[in-house]
Amino acid sequence: MKYKKLEEEHDDHEKKLSTRFTLRDRLEIFVLLLTVGGGFIVILHFTSPPFLHSHFTNSTWWTDTAFGWTKPHTSTFDQFTQTDLDMTFDDIRENEGDSLESNPYHVQSLVQNERNILFVKKTDPHLKVSGQHGGIEVKKIVADIQRDVDTILDSKFMKTIEEDASSSTKQCDVLPENERFDCHPEKLATAVSCTARGCCWGQADGKHGNNSSSGFKMSVPYCYYPKNYDGYKVIDQHLESPSEMKVSLKRTTSTYYPRDVSELSMEISYETPYRLRIKISDPAEARWEVPMSRPKSVPRENTDNNMYSVQVAGKNQPFHLTVTRKSSNTPLMNTTGAFMFTDQFLQLSYFLPSTYIYGLGEHRDTLMHSVNWTSFVFWNKDQPPAENTNLYGSHPFYLVMENDSSSHGVLLLNSNAMEAILQPSPAITWRTIGGILDFYIFLGPTPADVVSQYTEVIGRTFMPPYWSLGFHQCRWGYTTAQKTLDIANKLTKAGMPQDVQWNDIDYADGKRDFTTSPKFGDQKGLIDTLHSQGKHYIMIVDPGISNSQKPGSYLPYDLGLSMNIYINNTDDKPLVGKVWPGSTVFPDFTNPLSVEYWTTVVKTFQDSVKFDGMWIDMNEISNFVTGSTTGCSLTDRYEHPPYLPGVKGGSLRFTTICASAKQYLSRTYNVHNLYGLGETYASYQALLAARPGKRPFIISRSTFPSQGHFGGHWTGDNDATYYDMYKSISDILSFNMFGIPMVGSDICGFRHATNEALCQRWYQLGAFYPFSRSHNDQHQPDQDPTAFSESMLDSTRSVYRIRYSLLPYLYTLFFKSHTMGDTVARPVFMEFPEDKFSYTVDKQFMWGPALMISPALEQTPMRRGSTI
Repeated sequence: MKYKKLEEEHDDHEKKLSTRFTLRDRLEIFVLLLTVGGGFIVILHFTSPPFLHSHFTNSTWWTDTAFGWTKPHTSTFDQFTQTDLDMTFDDIRENEGDSLESNPYHVQSLVQNERNILFVKKTDPHLKVSGQHGGIEVKKIVADIQRDVDTILDSKFMKTIEEDASSSTKQCDVLPENERFDCHPEKLATAVSCTARGCCWGQADGKHGNNSSSGFKMSVPYCYYPKNYDGYKVIDQHLESPSEMKVSLKRTTSTYYPRDVSELSMEISYETPYRLRIKISDPAEARWEVPMSRPKSVPRENTDNNMYSVQVAGKNQPFHLTVTRKSSNTPLMNTTGAFMFTDQFLQLSYFLPSTYIYGLGEHRDTLMHSVNWTSFVFWNKDQPPAENTNLYGSHPFYLVMENDSSSHGVLLLNSNAMEAILQPSPAITWRTIGGILDFYIFLGPTPADVVSQYTEVIGRTFMPPYWSLGFHQCRWGYTTAQKTLDIANKLTKAGMPQDVQWNDIDYADGKRDFTTSPKFGDQKGLIDTLHSQGKHYIMIVDPGISNSQKPGSYLPYDLGLSMNIYINNTDDKPLVGKVWPGSTVFPDFTNPLSVEYWTTVVKTFQDSVKFDGMWIDMNEISNFVTGSTTGCSLTDRYEHPPYLPGVKGGSLRFTTICASAKQYLSRTYNVHNLYGLGETYASYQALLAARPGKRPFIISRSTFPSQGHFGGHWTGDNDATYYDMYKSISDILSFNMFGIPMVGSDICGFRHATNEALCQRWYQLGAFYPFSRSHNDQHQPDQDPTAFSESMLDSTRSVYRIRYSLLPYLYTLFFKSHTMGDTVARPVFMEFPEDKFSYTVDKQFMWGPALMISPALEQTPMRRGSTI
């Protein structure tokens, strides 16, 4: 059958509301059978008729619908022709010409309202039906339904459904718990809402059901796909060249989300012997794709040396894809579960070859992730490091150590809100709410090879200036130029090595970018003095541009307005948020003119204030109001997607701008996760112009793949705790695997007051961060190396002298990262991949292949072993 689109059905029902309870109204049925106590229970779902909603709730049928029109996902209905259905329902069809052709089954309204469900016992010969709607009995409707049910139970339609249900039950029974793939990732799954999707329902060992939307720790799902779940079939496949295969896919059943993409194109490119690309997209309509520069795929005539093989199901067979490592015959990607591709819900699951998996950032977790029902959400968020939430960056890339010590990696190049679910099979499920599925698979075979192959695609790391490898001192609270200079002089007098002095937002007039506050004093003189001492200077810059001053008085705002450079609301006017200066607008870094704009404002300020690098913060985007000062569209589908990954705050606009906001390339819904990367790129180009002949240095909070090509990262607003110090190691090692080796955490912790014992341990560790900076919050006591006892200063000075003695080695590691894609700080397992004991080591790490760091992470550490 053909089904009308969501918008058409909406319009159709708006026009046809009436007080007649027609076939469409009372017999939108989804029939399922569950084996209960040896008998069958027939569950007939009846949607509420339009006149009940219009009379009892003053709303239309449509407004009570969460997800729109869908047809139940069960093969039973598709076994019948229109003629079959017409004959079956002859006795109950109204004389208005209504037909099932124009009547898609509205399952989601049933999921939302179980009071409209009738339970019918097949074994009861004296079946009586009763029902309620909103607590109001509707006896006449129930009597009508009773007659309809009697007709259905005696039909050939029902007999075939029973046979089909029996087969489905068998398919459910054969699935072990660790191979259950979640069919109901939304909260509040029930047996009714589950079976309405054509899925299996069953509790697992008395454990709690899946509640993934409220946190990242999950358990065995109660609602899961049967093995024979209908989906895409292979319609055609052919080789376009020896290194390129094209596969056409089609599905004839609908999913339980709106706007299915029924026909897909899968392009498989054997790009190199060690790199494979699998791109799944809509051949009929262009969809959002990440606009990242990457190596062009050149057709290869000979693919015999490929490290992988690819198998795709045959023509007219259900979709299945397997990628196998030739040398060991190990499947690296073996699809399973339900493959879905709708306008705002894309899902693909596949088995993994082992449980040793890393990456999937940015998240606070162990270095090696647990596959025991763990979820990772990707939606950049101003969120201090914490478990079970999305953080500042999105890196949908993982690295796996296989059981024979080989390694491979996978990147899903997609910038929409997304989640990745790991389960014990082991397997992974990717869910994203837009774009396409664009996978890159890297065959290694060593973990170092995987990272090198990954950065070959996303871009090798930038080559940092030598001075940036020294010690950096910062805090929020150096309120004047003199205080800032005093701390630098104090460090010098104490013999503490230091190369870079920083300022937080204290320097800015009214907290506005590219200004100097009169209260701060002589910023130019401060920098000139630092330069005369051989030191360098960096200050903070936020993307929010103040818009509340008089026209003509603030160049960054006036220039952006004249260039039409700001992100717009749905009314095509600049979206206004609120950040540190108060009312602000935000440059659109997807606009081709953004580099010219940013270069102008950066260079204008740098002409008088000779800063040496840029610290770009708050660029997730962070917003102190939800969406905008005027709110967000209530009707735009980008604000209310049919499925929402478990993002912090429960909406895409929470503490950021509206997902429906308009940018040059697309809606914020698609490009949100790219904002920090776009600002980093613009800042890189601006510094090249402002400081010709010198290498740019940029540290960004928000990141995405390719960030390392233009700048570095610090891990955000951490806490002054031993736990945060320990967790910083996994953060730094993960970002090296993401191709961002210039990374560090705020030494001694940013939030809350530190203490001497903690700070001493942290400086001993932080001396070996690739990016080594001390920084803390306003209103907290100083924590620079001179702020504590003489013995504390001695130990800190000593460990940094060790760092400085190793700078030639560190600089060489960065050069190898820049030219060959090596990591700088690396996990122990990357040097010893054959030692499985090293796979979980996260309290020590390596600088390159030659230096191991094993820090003390407790105040008074007991005797502890190290991996040597």
